[in-house]
Amino acid sequence: MHAGVDSAAPPPQSQRRTRLRDYQAQLIERMQAAQSGAVQAHHQLGVAIGERRYLLELTEAGEIVPCAALAGVPLTQTWYLGLANVRGSLLGVIDLARYLDSGAGAAGPEARLVSLAPRLGFNCALLVTRVYGLRRPGAMQADGALLRDADGHAWTPLSLAALVREERFLHVAHGSL
Repeated sequence: MHAGVDSAAPPPQSQRRTRLRDYQAQLIERMQAAQSGAVQAHHQLGVAIGERRYLLELTEAGEIVPCAALAGVPLTQTWYLGLANVRGSLLGVIDLARYLDSGAGAAGPEARLVSLAPRLGFNCALLVTRVYGLRRPGAMQADGALLRDADGHAWTPLSLAALVREERFLHVAHGSL
């Protein structure tokens, strides 16, 4: 060990960014493979929305990106956060924690935007509290409507296709439904 080098010191910021980029690139690659049918359909994307954990079908989720600056839209529901420019596309951003539970919110340091897959036909992204990565529901135990992983965490399956058909989801104007 060289003098003056602390082996317990955290890696430099640039190394952490590189690892995060590598992880995100691998996750995007797997999601694209799943959408093309190259990955077995039993993998789902694990996310936290508020305090709860959810499983999203990979074929219904699009890109995962860091939270972008939002342009507010007046006279909309509190859960409709505004518009984000993601790679040149305007996406409506929904705080899914607020949508599901009006007292909660998903913002935080690990929050991400998960865009909906183009096949769902909505230029929309969901603000999630955290992205856990790929999960295998088949390896989890059924507990009513929930699934429990080996660590005892409860996961709720969430269909984005069903979400975009909900009447309330479709009406973002304040005072509607």
